[in-house]
Amino acid sequence: MNLDGQIALVTGASRGIGKRIAEALAEQGATVVGTARNTDPVHSWKTDSAVSERIIPLALDVTSRASCESVVEQVVNDHGSLGILVNNAGITRDGLLMSMEDDDFDAVINTNLRGAFWMMRFAARHMVRARKGRMINISSLTGVMGNPGQSNYAAAKGGLNAMTKSVAKELGKRGVTCNAIAPGFIETDMTDALPDSLKDNIRKVVPLQRFGTVDEVASLTCYLASPQAGYITGQVIEIDGGLHM
Repeated sequence: MNLDGQIALVTGASRGIGKRIAEALAEQGATVVGTARNTDPVHSWKTDSAVSERIIPLALDVTSRASCESVVEQVVNDHGSLGILVNNAGITRDGLLMSMEDDDFDAVINTNLRGAFWMMRFAARHMVRARKGRMINISSLTGVMGNPGQSNYAAAKGGLNAMTKSVAKELGKRGVTCNAIAPGFIETDMTDALPDSLKDNIRKVVPLQRFGTVDEVASLTCYLASPQAGYITGQVIEIDGGLHM
């Protein structure tokens, strides 16, 4: 999965899955712009990375159209191209349907769905011109199966899955692929905070009897970004240990 010479942009790169994806792309040879609203955490972890010289922190607010456009243009101006876009930025504002605040619904849609839409739209300008590119959207199994207390999150991720397929059909003839990765339960600081009893119950219903790792999600992302995945597009690939079959 040689990505030498590729320029990648990863949103939500401050921690967890996004952090590991940014690092893994750099390990494969890409120059990676890792974005976050506050870049201090990106600066912090990238200093400890063996590939820190290929990781460039950049501030981005995905809920701002102007910020999305500005960052894409800056990446292209600074590096001459943009070959890989990974939309990973996302938030949760969980709540039951009947008690969910409008602001919590809007915040999740704006960050997880509208932000990805803006990033793909602005990146597409350059990828279409170059007649090549990889767009990879980090979705969630919740967008496929739904989950109680997450109607806003499920709507955003389900919309992201559908948008992935539409974008793939629009841009395929220009050599641009667009795929989504839908992780199930992955070991991150969010799942670490779950009670041990709940984690044990989750493992029992996962056929592989364990949580996934950020390395496994990052490896799949690197593959989809690579030349070897050139004939894969419009797919929502579940990485969930067999939880949803």
